[in-house]
Amino acid sequence: MNGMIENGSLNVNGNGIMNGDGLAAANDNDVVTPEVQPNKRRRKKSMVWEYFTTENVSPGCTRACCKQCNKSFAYITGKKQAGTSHLKRHISLGICPANRSKLEKNQLITYTPRSQNSTITAPPRKRCRASPGSVTIALDQERCINEIARMIILHDYPTNMVELPGFVDFAKILQPNFSMVSFDSVHSEIVAIYTREKKSLADTLAEIPGRVSLTVDLWTSDQTLGYAILTGHFIDADWRLNSRVLRFVRVPFPDSQVAFNHAVVSCLSEWGLGSKLFALAVDQSFANEAVVGNLRGLLSIKNSHMLNGQYLLANCYARVMSRMALAAIGATREAVAKVRDSVRYVKVSESREDMFNKLRQQLQIPYTESLVIDDQRMWNSTYHMLSIACELKEVFSCLDASDPNYELAPSMDDWKCIEVLCVYLKLFFDAADILTTKSYPTASAFFHEVCKIQMELAHGALSEDNYVSSFVRPLYEKFDRYWRDCCVVLAMAVAMDPRYKLKLVEFSFAKVFGEEGEMWFRAVDDGLHELYFEYVAQTLPLPSIFVDQRYEGFIKAEAHQDEDSLPPPDGLSDFDVYISEISSNHQTKSELDQYLDEPLLPRGSQEVDVLEWWKLHRIKYPTLSKMAADILSIPFATISGDSVFDTLSKKLDSHRSSLKPVTLEALICANNWLQFGTQQSLSMLDLSTMCIKMETK
Repeated sequence: MNGMIENGSLNVNGNGIMNGDGLAAANDNDVVTPEVQPNKRRRKKSMVWEYFTTENVSPGCTRACCKQCNKSFAYITGKKQAGTSHLKRHISLGICPANRSKLEKNQLITYTPRSQNSTITAPPRKRCRASPGSVTIALDQERCINEIARMIILHDYPTNMVELPGFVDFAKILQPNFSMVSFDSVHSEIVAIYTREKKSLADTLAEIPGRVSLTVDLWTSDQTLGYAILTGHFIDADWRLNSRVLRFVRVPFPDSQVAFNHAVVSCLSEWGLGSKLFALAVDQSFANEAVVGNLRGLLSIKNSHMLNGQYLLANCYARVMSRMALAAIGATREAVAKVRDSVRYVKVSESREDMFNKLRQQLQIPYTESLVIDDQRMWNSTYHMLSIACELKEVFSCLDASDPNYELAPSMDDWKCIEVLCVYLKLFFDAADILTTKSYPTASAFFHEVCKIQMELAHGALSEDNYVSSFVRPLYEKFDRYWRDCCVVLAMAVAMDPRYKLKLVEFSFAKVFGEEGEMWFRAVDDGLHELYFEYVAQTLPLPSIFVDQRYEGFIKAEAHQDEDSLPPPDGLSDFDVYISEISSNHQTKSELDQYLDEPLLPRGSQEVDVLEWWKLHRIKYPTLSKMAADILSIPFATISGDSVFDTLSKKLDSHRSSLKPVTLEALICANNWLQFGTQQSLSMLDLSTMCIKMETK
């Protein structure tokens, strides 16, 4: 070419067309005037030219050449210019072999221009250009503090983490302009979040159509202090079951008979629930008979309209399952210990585990899950370990032939103990597992699980196998006490499921109680009608009206008959009374009896949302639907889903025990409330994603 490109720059004319000589290319009608300066060059501003040079390879063709790897790239071909984006990618993304080798050697690459004395190659800086659509986001100090507080709340981080050197250094590198916050600032923001979320929850509680049930649980600490956590369960205005922590109260003397009375009263008072309490649930692990008696008296005062406080559950469903599982494991502790030692022997060595797997293949044992060592703080992990090991018992029995050092093989009697144990652990596991779902199950879900365990234990206690009967009998006696304490309330809850109503109760009680089944069934039927009577009475004014003694749910006003309305003297006055009773009973049939007399909802393959069914039928059953909402929200478990399988009670660590009660309560309550908000956001995101997929299809 005639003109070499000096300093890698080109001249551009008004039409943006450049020639190979760096001169502006004129159109046919343009005239080149003497004012045009052919030697004037526009300086290149892109940072890539610190790493590239240009070469004229042919007339009208200029290529860019990397200074590090000598690879050339298209730059100018004729009147077309390729730009510099591909050149930037070659350097910044590590495509250049010279740059990539330096990255592999962990050499530091700084995003600063290369100086003359620097030996470290830096990728090109991106030139900032103002564009109409560009937005500059300024540092929001207040929002950063809020997000730090939310992070601490959601993930149970220590509140003093903002003052730890590691976190301070991380924050400075992430955003040098961020002013690091103190513990006091984070504490203030945590309390502010708690206050805002509390106001939102209070608004929700003010709009619920029914009542609230409470659970009380005891947490411990390294100190001698206890903490009562009170959780409210209720159906909201959209007919969704909610579970919210309402108070986290310090209990100085948890052994006191009235310690939990103060916690319940403070919770009801603070949230304005004095007239809305329906049921109360505790657990015998911290509430003895005296404590339960005091709480029952409190419930009868606060909830005198609801059968004088009869709805007090003294045993946590989840803890009952844990106690049953631990009792079963304890009864076979020697066999369990041998299996645990055998599993540990294999798992602690990769060579032993490889030998074990090869032996399993030689014995043609079907593929199962890999062996796991249990965490004895969670009984479900012990069940998981035993169930897997039981499927591989033949491999363990032959392992000593391949490994002379293995002397821990359980005997055949030990494996029989484990097999029997796993059968009953599965019952308890399946029953407890319904509490680990994202949403808390309605009260109607518990009857079938508890009834199934009762029948299986009763059958096992009468087994002809002496070992099975002797193993199961103590478990049956322990569980039977729980069953008789709560079976009526469980049955009332399942009666609110339109797929079962009282038919399942009558069927199950006949199998469980035998000849006594009718008596227990009548107790459930009477309890439902008596409770329905309470709801009817609350919806009426207080004139001279009454409900009949059978609690059929209809009201008979006293009749005042005129002399003209007397029946004729034809000797059929008793017939007139008969017709009057039939007509009256037909016209005033209660909502409860209408519901119970209607056919059952078919139990198909599609899952039925019980709350959604009542939401759709609340117009037909205005009074009964309120009663159903309160019954279906009865909490049978006092602990959260993440603690269902724990063998120990919740215990605060030393850091949280040292916090002020106000801060501690804010952390515990806000953690529960923010998680619910996160779940709602994720649910909305899943729904949006599903809608987008449907639209795409």
